[in-house]
Amino acid sequence: MTITICGSLKFFDEEVKIKEELEKLGHTVHMPVKIPELDYWEKDGASRIEAKQNLNLMAEHMKKIENSDAILVANLSKPEIENYIGANTFMEMGFAHYLGKKIFTLNPLPNQPYIREELDSINPIILNGNLEDIK
Repeated sequence: MTITICGSLKFFDEEVKIKEELEKLGHTVHMPVKIPELDYWEKDGASRIEAKQNLNLMAEHMKKIENSDAILVANLSKPEIENYIGANTFMEMGFAHYLGKKIFTLNPLPNQPYIREELDSINPIILNGNLEDIK
């Protein structure tokens, strides 16, 4: 199966490990792009916005989703939110849902009230950390 990983770039190193595990299981895996010289954590987000616009990063990731059988949401925990799903990832889930792709989440859905109803409506397959359940 061809799978695109979706998730916060705050978890990029963990996502690389997930990619390696999926490949060992025989999957083809696409990843988000992380630009090494970019400060992803600056307060105002100006350099992130500029990179997304100039490099067309969002559209390029959507093409990966379009050319995949499924997405895997790497919803890992931030100190303040367990199993975090950010705005871009939520948007990617909606796009995958629209395209009829399988949607897997690595962990249970987060308790983020402003998106929880929509997440439940998408009805992703929750893996509870077990990548071998991707079928």
